[in-house]
Amino acid sequence: MMILSNTEIEGVYLINIEKFEDERGFFARSWDNSIFREKNLNPKLVQCSISHNKQKGTIRGMHFQEPPYEETKLVRCTKGSIYDVVVDLRKNSKTYKKWFGVTLDSDKYTQLYIPEGIAHGFQTLEDNSDVFYQISEYHQPEHYNAVRWNDPMFNIHWPLQVSCISKKDANLNDFKL
Repeated sequence: MMILSNTEIEGVYLINIEKFEDERGFFARSWDNSIFREKNLNPKLVQCSISHNKQKGTIRGMHFQEPPYEETKLVRCTKGSIYDVVVDLRKNSKTYKKWFGVTLDSDKYTQLYIPEGIAHGFQTLEDNSDVFYQISEYHQPEHYNAVRWNDPMFNIHWPLQVSCISKKDANLNDFKL
């Protein structure tokens, strides 16, 4: 069983596993197409990616794809820990321009479900942290976009000082309405 919890952003869910434990360890379901369909979540998965991050304080984000290739993502930290952040860029949403952050770590197995129209990024809280993504669309470089990690429009509160960020992510323009 998977336990879905609402977040402060409409349509973004925390997903916790239900462990079935015995002397060997535990077994748990981390994804289920039928549960996603039942909850009206996008069950389509076409691509999986891994992000390895050497240095504590690294920021990746805030990335998204534009129509018609918007992505739904299911994100989990598989090694170390991260502060995962989403920004709602859906103009018709009640939570438009709001952000939400949560710590994901490899010990708890919590996942974050991120629907289309949401920018996503994270900051590593430990050296050598790995992030595993399940994604609903193939990467389309011509439809890639991003908002700056420190854009004053969103005022995201990152937990650590930034130690590493790509030049591309660091030099994005301010968000325009």
